[in-house]
Amino acid sequence: MMSSFSFRPRLVDSLRGYRREDLVADCSAGLTVGVVALPLAMAFGIASGVTPQQGIITAIIAGFLISALGGSKVQIGGPAGAFVALLYGIVESYGVANLLIATMLSGIGLFAIGALRLGTLIRYIPVSIVIGFTNGIAVIILFQQLKDFLGLSIPKMPANFISQLGTIGSHLHTINLTALALAIAALITVVAWPKSYKENDSRARRWMARIPGTIVVLIAGTLIVKLGGLQVETIGSRFGGIPRGLPAPALPDFDWNQVRNLVGPVISITLLCAIESLLCARVADGITRDRHDPNQELMAQGVANFVTPMFGGIAATGTIARTVTNIRTGARSPIAGIVHSLTLLATVLVLAPLAHDVPLSVLAAILVFVAWNMGDWRAFGRLRQFTINYRAILLATFALTVIFDVTVGVEVGLLLASALFIVRVASVTRVDVLKPDGCPPDTQAYRLFGSLFFGSVTKLERLTDAAQRGAGNLVLEMHQAINLDTTGLDCLEEVLRLVRERGGRLLIVAANEQPLSLMRRSGFAQNLGEDNLFADLGSALASIEQNRPIA
Repeated sequence: MMSSFSFRPRLVDSLRGYRREDLVADCSAGLTVGVVALPLAMAFGIASGVTPQQGIITAIIAGFLISALGGSKVQIGGPAGAFVALLYGIVESYGVANLLIATMLSGIGLFAIGALRLGTLIRYIPVSIVIGFTNGIAVIILFQQLKDFLGLSIPKMPANFISQLGTIGSHLHTINLTALALAIAALITVVAWPKSYKENDSRARRWMARIPGTIVVLIAGTLIVKLGGLQVETIGSRFGGIPRGLPAPALPDFDWNQVRNLVGPVISITLLCAIESLLCARVADGITRDRHDPNQELMAQGVANFVTPMFGGIAATGTIARTVTNIRTGARSPIAGIVHSLTLLATVLVLAPLAHDVPLSVLAAILVFVAWNMGDWRAFGRLRQFTINYRAILLATFALTVIFDVTVGVEVGLLLASALFIVRVASVTRVDVLKPDGCPPDTQAYRLFGSLFFGSVTKLERLTDAAQRGAGNLVLEMHQAINLDTTGLDCLEEVLRLVRERGGRLLIVAANEQPLSLMRRSGFAQNLGEDNLFADLGSALASIEQNRPIA
């Protein structure tokens, strides 16, 4: 499989025939996305249990690497809402240094998945699981932001959802009405702010739609706090502000004893990053009528998640909101994503001191808005339109993600989906009695339908019962048996043994390519005898008559 290894970023192909107007369009889109990404990067950093600076660093470095090396022309990478609950739990349980180590190890895993050309396997995750854990993460983000949205005096929010509810409830008497008023005003502004415009809209509306509402509330909230001297918690009061520039790269403290405990977090980050990035890339493909390279995208995500923690950054993936903004504002190539990263870097170099007075309640309002838009809430209303299996998987994944974490939700969701799929496939497998014309009295005929595998092996017990009932031949018509696994084959071998013990023949009719291939590779066909494999039922019955001993 490694012989097919290929590392070819989409940027290489995009630069062929690249024109001046393409550069202008990409720079315009990149500047816009960079402005949109600034408050989100800070907010996601804080919500993930680290500093706003680490969120911005992630957006700058990971965003640059994902655009420069990725398999999509327009995908924007950076810190994402999908990671908030997971990373916050890892920080609470293992500390920031181990979060950085887990992120680097997940980067190696992501690169390996892409290098081994396994990226397409991510698409096999059922949509019910994706909706379940996405909605669960949105609920977690909403509740995590209540502390800053209400201005509650809580030293440290617990990672567990149930504990969070208890902590919030016990501190409701500490609500800061000023912070709450700022948060409500910010949320209303972001919701009501024009997101787009039509050609016949007024000039003022078109101008407003070009400026992200999140930037408007961020600037307005900061000015109100600074000029009004409001007593609310800010980035400066909690984190001491945001330093200018990027820190020097350094490896996090490494302890092999701790690494052994990080297997779960590493797998969780790897799986979630792969799902989110490829889901985002597919959304982008649907808008641009393009097609991304999933393996190249995962390798780029791997490089980004390995390098970014060296600068103190956290896990990164493709982000749907920023990617869609990138497309809507005219991006044509990965250059737009690179410009987005450079815009963020320039902003940090020039405006970092102004972040001191950014109110945390305003950032919480922005995240509440993001979380609400992140969830597919209509999916709950449509549940009655789908099967009980779909409902069970979605609701189980959602509930477990909220109550425990996204790792448990996805793992149990996958197990439940697999079990229900096995039951569903097994339920359509049948063994029907055949009574063809001209069938000798000492011969039993059956038609096998469906998949003969470990989940449906009980259906094949009917054949062993038939083989034990009396002497005679057994004919199995298999043109509607689409699959055979080793457990099903083991059952056929038992049937063959029982038939021969009673002096009869086992005849296989019209076996499809996959079952026949397994029979031959395993040696079953040789044991059965090629003269007992037939293309049609008539030939099998005729063979029985021809080989009948003369009295």
